Amino acid sequence: MAGYHRRMGIPKTCLLGAALFVAAMSTACARDCAPQVREGWIRLVPGGMPMHAGFGRIENACAMPVTITGVRSPAYGSVELHETRVVEGVSRMRAVPELRVAPDDAAVLKPGGLHLMLMEPRAPLKAGSKVAVEFELKDGGVLRGEFDVRAAGD
Repeated sequence: MAGYHRRMGIPKTCLLGAALFVAAMSTACARDCAPQVREGWIRLVPGGMPMHAGFGRIENACAMPVTITGVRSPAYGSVELHETRVVEGVSRMRAVPELRVAPDDAAVLKPGGLHLMLMEPRAPLKAGSKVAVEFELKDGGVLRGEFDVRAAGD
């Protein structure tokens, strides 16, 4: 049998099928990955002002960036993403129309920086209650978070 040699190999159709399976699984895993809202809290202000501020972290452990294009809550008439910056010695607040969170990164919402402005509460809120907040994503998805309500000064 010295002259006989049969090449053992994997048929091309099997290789193609395996490649398609791996690609499909990668896409499914990427879709399953979602950013997370952590440590969310809302600060009540004294005197019954019709506006509150929200803080927390939006963590993106996914391989792709995520872009937030809007915010809403059933507990408020209007919710906006804002940023406070000191410009020429004066603290100024501006609306942020989009917020991009890079892969393996986080956006930190904190007093004196990036934060939520929650306006026109639909009902009185009390410290200790929870508020649902939804972040609208550029890809059409929604990121939901739960925010603890805290009294001013907490």
